[in-house]
Amino acid sequence: MWIVQRILFGLFLVLISIDPVWSQGSLTKLITLGTGGGPLPRGDRAQSSNLLLVNGQPYLIDMGDGVTRRLAESGTSFLKVNQIFITHLHNDHMAGLATFLDTSWQYAKRTAIDVYGPVGTQSVVKGAIQYMTEDAQIRVTEGKVVPLEKVFVGHDKKAGLIFQDDNIKVFAIENTHYHLSPEESRKHQSFAYRFETKDTCYIFTGDTGPSTEIEQFAKNCDVMVAEVGKVEEVIAVMERNGSWQIKTKSEQEDWTRHMVDEHITPKQVGEMATRAGVKKLILTHLLPTTIPKDDYDRYRIEASLYFKGEITIAKDLMSF
Repeated sequence: MWIVQRILFGLFLVLISIDPVWSQGSLTKLITLGTGGGPLPRGDRAQSSNLLLVNGQPYLIDMGDGVTRRLAESGTSFLKVNQIFITHLHNDHMAGLATFLDTSWQYAKRTAIDVYGPVGTQSVVKGAIQYMTEDAQIRVTEGKVVPLEKVFVGHDKKAGLIFQDDNIKVFAIENTHYHLSPEESRKHQSFAYRFETKDTCYIFTGDTGPSTEIEQFAKNCDVMVAEVGKVEEVIAVMERNGSWQIKTKSEQEDWTRHMVDEHITPKQVGEMATRAGVKKLILTHLLPTTIPKDDYDRYRIEASLYFKGEITIAKDLMSF
């Protein structure tokens, strides 16, 4: 089975290398809506979400808590959103979905909002609709005519080309955020996305460990939007709030393994960006630290030892 997967992946890389740019003339803009990683709420950073504007059409990548407010702050109409792409189903990447969907519906969104992601995305969308059902039933008595479930559609996708319109092509591959048994890996996947527009190309690594697949996936691309963090800094936060001490030794070991194997450090992301040959690196999904209003510039400095292109530490509502 793995031989077939490698062959298919190789064919896919040939496909994306043939035509990375269709034609010239489109206008693409990235806004980092939410740049905080992990479930811990923070005052200065919303959870993970990015917005691509292509010829004025918005596409959302991940839907962490706070996304609807940040979208409004960006000056983008949420009623124009028709496509959402979820990298994986951890709550800091999709907890804002229900609020966004219900708000769009209440303000007369009638055309479908399609939510794309790995296996389980359909269930998450159905759960979001169920979460808002009582509210929706009351709103119907106030004059709403289009049922909530008619407007929002979840799509479980496999790696490959998962969406295309006049503005973009969207490709997905599995990254290394999960290390699961064969049975578990059929139930849970984590994606990296490649967005190709007429004038540029973005790679969104999602949450991931080091990945040669992502490096190949990013070839001939301009910008890599990557997660980054340091396990020891997050442990210090948990020690301060007491959550580390109440973990058993086994829980501490499992959590540390997850952070080391399934996330990337500034050094690792710099090396990946260099091997991928991208031009620009945007560091986001910044994990909490004990430093108040941390600017994370030390991450940029460390990554710059391994990547000589432009590096930016993202903040909420930055534009590129």
